[in-house]
Amino acid sequence: MKKIKMIINPSSGRQSFQKKIDNMCLNLLDKGYLVSRYYTEKKNDAKNETIKCCKENWDIIIACGGDGTMNEVANGIALGGRKIPVAIVSSGTVNDFASILGLPSNPNEFCNMIEEGFYKDVDLGVAGSNYFVNVAAGGFLTNVAHQVSSETKTVFGRMAYYLEGLKELPKGFKPVKVRFVSEEYSSEEEILLFIVSNSSSIGGFKKLAPLAEIEDGLLDCLIIKKSDIQSIVSIFFNLLSGKHINHPNVSYFKTKDIYIESVSDVSIDIDGEYGGVLPAQFKIVPKAFRVLVKR
Repeated sequence: MKKIKMIINPSSGRQSFQKKIDNMCLNLLDKGYLVSRYYTEKKNDAKNETIKCCKENWDIIIACGGDGTMNEVANGIALGGRKIPVAIVSSGTVNDFASILGLPSNPNEFCNMIEEGFYKDVDLGVAGSNYFVNVAAGGFLTNVAHQVSSETKTVFGRMAYYLEGLKELPKGFKPVKVRFVSEEYSSEEEILLFIVSNSSSIGGFKKLAPLAEIEDGLLDCLIIKKSDIQSIVSIFFNLLSGKHINHPNVSYFKTKDIYIESVSDVSIDIDGEYGGVLPAQFKIVPKAFRVLVKR
């Protein structure tokens, strides 16, 4: 009998979330699985429970939450040293990773996916000692995600991020001087934003890193340089189509390893959570994370 651990962030999603979890549990029990639920209460609970699962020989983990929950589970897998297959229930404000994989949201389809057992081994990024499934970033608006309260996310969903972003606009587009060192790109310049991404969809924008792939063994780096208002408007206007990477004030490249430092106090956002400050070394860890997907 296979054992499944459900790691659930109860603050993710809306009222229908618990009903969805209940339906999945009943379905999996009917299929003959042993199912145990674990509800997180604070930061790092999901990571620590995942490490515990690695040591206790659980067969499958179901991660229920947004990108933050997904990040903790991925860190737990990497630190636990056993590549347990992970199924993702997208129930947070944003879950870019689940969106990229096209995972089913219907409980019956989701349980059928688990029973089929088809998976992909995908890459993880690492910033210093923190692994990420999706993105690490610094600069303008990157602190928005970890400034929004759990209550606001639950009530407003993805709109909570946009509302918080609007509050940041009056502070202006203040550039910071940053130094980048990699085999593909080395420069010291004033920038508004940098993104080091493992996937194409970031913050709900599906083509923010339009050439990124979660299985190519590379990180996609996007740098928006110091710009006037007209250029900023042009760049952001083209975000939805992915054409922003052709703007002269945007640098876009792929790398396995990049070092970023700054004389300013530049914080890093990792999968929507605070991840410390620069300097940091960003690397790719190929095929480090096993995710259950539809055949």
